[in-house]
Amino acid sequence: MPTGPLFFYSTITHMKLRNIAIIAHVDHGKSTLTDQLLRQSGTNLGKAGIQEMVMDWNDLERERGITIFSKNASLQYKDIKINMIDTPGHADFGGEVERILNMADGALLLVDAQEGPMPQTRFVLKKALAAGHKIIVVINKIDKTNARINYVLDKVLELFIELGATDAQLDFPVVYAAAKLGKAGLAPTLDSMTDLTPLFETILTTVPEPQTNISGPLQMMIVSISYDNYKGRIGVGRVHQGTIRNNQEVIHINREGVQTNAKIASLASFQGLNRVEVPEVEAGDITTVAGIEGINIGDSICDVQNPIPLTPIAIEKPTVKMIFSVNDSPFAGKEGEYCTSRNLKERLYKELDNDVALRVEDTNSTDSFVISGRGELHLAILIETMRREGYELQVSRPEVIYKEEDGKTLEPAEDVWLEVPEKYSGIVIEKMGIRKGELKNMRVEEGIAHFHFFIPTRGLIGFRNEFLIETKGTGIVNTLFSGYFPKWTDISATAHGSLIAYEAGITTPYALLTAQERGVMFIGPGVKIYEGQVVGETAKAEDLVVNVCKQKQLTNFRAKTDAVTNDLIPPRILSLEQAIEYIGEDELVEVTPQSIRTRKKILRNSQRKK
Repeated sequence: MPTGPLFFYSTITHMKLRNIAIIAHVDHGKSTLTDQLLRQSGTNLGKAGIQEMVMDWNDLERERGITIFSKNASLQYKDIKINMIDTPGHADFGGEVERILNMADGALLLVDAQEGPMPQTRFVLKKALAAGHKIIVVINKIDKTNARINYVLDKVLELFIELGATDAQLDFPVVYAAAKLGKAGLAPTLDSMTDLTPLFETILTTVPEPQTNISGPLQMMIVSISYDNYKGRIGVGRVHQGTIRNNQEVIHINREGVQTNAKIASLASFQGLNRVEVPEVEAGDITTVAGIEGINIGDSICDVQNPIPLTPIAIEKPTVKMIFSVNDSPFAGKEGEYCTSRNLKERLYKELDNDVALRVEDTNSTDSFVISGRGELHLAILIETMRREGYELQVSRPEVIYKEEDGKTLEPAEDVWLEVPEKYSGIVIEKMGIRKGELKNMRVEEGIAHFHFFIPTRGLIGFRNEFLIETKGTGIVNTLFSGYFPKWTDISATAHGSLIAYEAGITTPYALLTAQERGVMFIGPGVKIYEGQVVGETAKAEDLVVNVCKQKQLTNFRAKTDAVTNDLIPPRILSLEQAIEYIGEDELVEVTPQSIRTRKKILRNSQRKK
């Protein structure tokens, strides 16, 4: 989390407070709206002010256009301080959402004026309603040509009823906005809008002030952790009761209830995107504390005389696991900075400090670790982050986590919503049927078919890549964890066969020209490969060893050098997620800062046959 400049001991004033979370489906304009709220309130953003989406500071967030990590910022409107919490929109990062909502008293629910409420909207809204938060519905992107404002409003109301909202929660205010233009209003007429003042006013009148007891014994819950090279681990959380002061003696209580004496070495409050050191913070405000050894998410900071811990945050359990291991391919150590088991173990256990939804377990081998998370994307983001930090590793195919209950084996299942052009309806139903998908609902609107399936998580592994290929990249898929159900019988997902390199060397156009007749290639000419590397996918569901390094025999006849190259079909370059979805049970993905390769677990062709 970016700390920005620290201005030591600014004067704290007893201003009124509002704590509000901003929740929405991926790509509905959440970060853009936050950006505009900060700018129009006159908040000093420093160097960050020159860029768009100032809250999405992580490179992965900017590249993918999604929020992965929750962030805090504050602004002042009139004489009221508004703490804003930007939350992830994807269910795989539910660990972030659940704990961050504990800091808020209300929420802005952003809904796209054309798409309406989407599956991830359902996930985050369910959490906010369960927490009893007051919801403000913001119908965003009303400037879209195909905006369906009345339709979207009806769908939002249906969703609230479906999720069991109370009568008070159903009486939600509605604000219409075009976040990119920095405009909002209480009526869906863009011409009458000037700025975001109507939204600011709605926040002040709808979201209640924190109900706190300033004179009671100190209680604070840690919901997020960051690290500073000078101050060490920094805990972020909301003061639920009492007042916390710099240099104060406190009791640190971890999730297991173990109490230790500690002292606050540094206390800071949010001002804009920066953390500003302050002498004290009263109940209701969000603050950061440093100087407490071993502080972690879910811990309580309490009064020395009367230590009463808060209830630890309940986080839903992981549903998918993978094996992370040290890279042992012939190219190991050539492209990464951190390649040893010690490096890998330290980095994985360090991730637990920030990610409460992640689990790390040792195995019988010192070189392998079982990593469990909330979904394939959750784990893929971790792998991509490590890769960019200079780590080399290899990962296995994702597997679901089973659960035993009353003598029965249960497995996770998900609700899946698919949108495809109507002409692909048949192939979608067929593919989902093979994977034990149960069709719950289907409708066709303006040539687009909308499907709702219930399917075991096991059946979804490897589906997204196949779905995009079958729908020529036009399909949209959204998933939401549904719960644990009795284990399905064998799921016969479409098997694939791999083209496997026969020998180590450098690929040649001449050899690839022959190999591409056997299937789809993953690599082009002039690429270094090793024996046992997966270089393509066969047309049939069986593995095939091919020689892609073979040189053309020289003759006395002169030939055009570009004749072969022109006939080569461009390879299908797999992204990290695509590679993870593609591999079979006997395959691995080799991940380095420079390359993503798929390979067989047993590299030697002669040994694999045995």
